[in-house]
Amino acid sequence: MRRLCLLLVAVSLAFPALAQYSADKPVGASAQSAPAYLKNAGLDQRLGSQIPLNLHFMDSTGKDAPLGRYFAQKPVALALVYFKCAMLCPQVLHGLANSLAQTGYAPTRDYDVVVASIDPSDTPADAEAARQKFVAQLGGSVPQDSVHFLTGAQPEITALANSVGFHYVQVPGPDGKMTQFAHSSVIMVATPEGRLSKYLTGVEYQPRDLRLALLEASDHRIGSPTDLILLYCCNYSPSEGRYTVSVLRVLGLAGMASVFGLAAMIYLLSRKPKVKTAA
Repeated sequence: MRRLCLLLVAVSLAFPALAQYSADKPVGASAQSAPAYLKNAGLDQRLGSQIPLNLHFMDSTGKDAPLGRYFAQKPVALALVYFKCAMLCPQVLHGLANSLAQTGYAPTRDYDVVVASIDPSDTPADAEAARQKFVAQLGGSVPQDSVHFLTGAQPEITALANSVGFHYVQVPGPDGKMTQFAHSSVIMVATPEGRLSKYLTGVEYQPRDLRLALLEASDHRIGSPTDLILLYCCNYSPSEGRYTVSVLRVLGLAGMASVFGLAAMIYLLSRKPKVKTAA
């Protein structure tokens, strides 16, 4: 009985403390929240916006590279990363190379690749090392003039990032120095004229989604009739950054096929058989 009384006293003393804890720190609340500065690292999808093609960067050989040089006849797969990154950026580039390799399209013939660094301290040598790794992941015979890794000064980087809605912030690395960047994982597809056509988010991109994005950006100048049918049956979802099947369009095509099939059957059944005449 004495033990029971002591237990009741302990519980009664614990309730006020528990109530105060619940009011100040709700049960299940995270002990840590994301730093406030990370709110400035995000993505605004600016579909249809014009990329400023008058910006000047440096290519991986150290030569001057006007951005407009890479926009002419073909759609462009575009990514913003930084070449000293050891975490997210290599995954984005690997995902892009892996997906491009499975689209069935060929670099130079069907599309170009432009990867620009957001770190002004990246050098052409850093760009070339990253480009060589990307080309190896892409596989096959990749023409030199189809994959372009660029570096630039801060004004050009800021102008390009702002034009595509790519927001990033500098963050401290393991050594405490501000040498890293927090940013979204995304690739973009632009038209030959330099207008943003599609955003594909994440670090893995479905080859079908990237193929359809390149097809749309090319204004249907690449691809096959099968691609056009597949494109008609799919809708692009900006919020999800991928293509989804349009059930209504699929049902519409199935309905039209059924009507044509029924009409053909009625026509064949209504034809009178030819009467053979005696010789």
